[in-house]
Amino acid sequence: MATWFLGKIRFTKEIDAGKFQTVTEAYLLDAVSFTDAEARLYDLLGDNAPDFRVISIVPMKVQEVFHVEGPEVKWYKVKIMITTFDEKIKKEKKNAASFLVNADSIHQAHDRVEEALGRVEDYEITDVALTPILEVVPYTGERTDTVAEIAKDLLDSMQHLSKKGVEVEVSINEPFPEEKKRTWNAEPEKEKPLKTGKDYSPRSKHQNYPKVDSVNYD
Repeated sequence: MATWFLGKIRFTKEIDAGKFQTVTEAYLLDAVSFTDAEARLYDLLGDNAPDFRVISIVPMKVQEVFHVEGPEVKWYKVKIMITTFDEKIKKEKKNAASFLVNADSIHQAHDRVEEALGRVEDYEITDVALTPILEVVPYTGERTDTVAEIAKDLLDSMQHLSKKGVEVEVSINEPFPEEKKRTWNAEPEKEKPLKTGKDYSPRSKHQNYPKVDSVNYD
């Protein structure tokens, strides 16, 4: 399943001789992490807008993106309410879902989502809104699903950003279990003599070690 991030960039462009304008653009990217999303933005736009800076990257909850071949470049977010019947409690339940579709108008976006969903679900379209998204960038290859592959992708993205001159800071605030810690060291730790007296506090068998939780960058 795709994980979508809404990335916004800002840059200055010349509109007339001697006149400049600050422009903000939004892109929706399928990425495995915040850092991966930023790296994909630089890959996508680096040559076209060399002086841009990323001002925000936030997750965007979208169940599905419907791309219809054609000249339509506007992207609409369509919200629906799905009604299901819970056999256990014998009551109807309503669940919200959001979709993104390219269209020329609100009416066309409404019709395209209806056509895509068909009548397989009992649903009602509750809202159709134009988004600022200029382009949707899905993954073209096979997605990485394992932790090792995601970690490798994250490291590759960080190296890519570093080459671009973007500073990457990793915040560490959660523990790793003991078995994870041992993989970090080529040589085993030397045993330390036990302390005695009132100040003695035995070491826990599963002492906390740091784990990468999130990536922050300016």
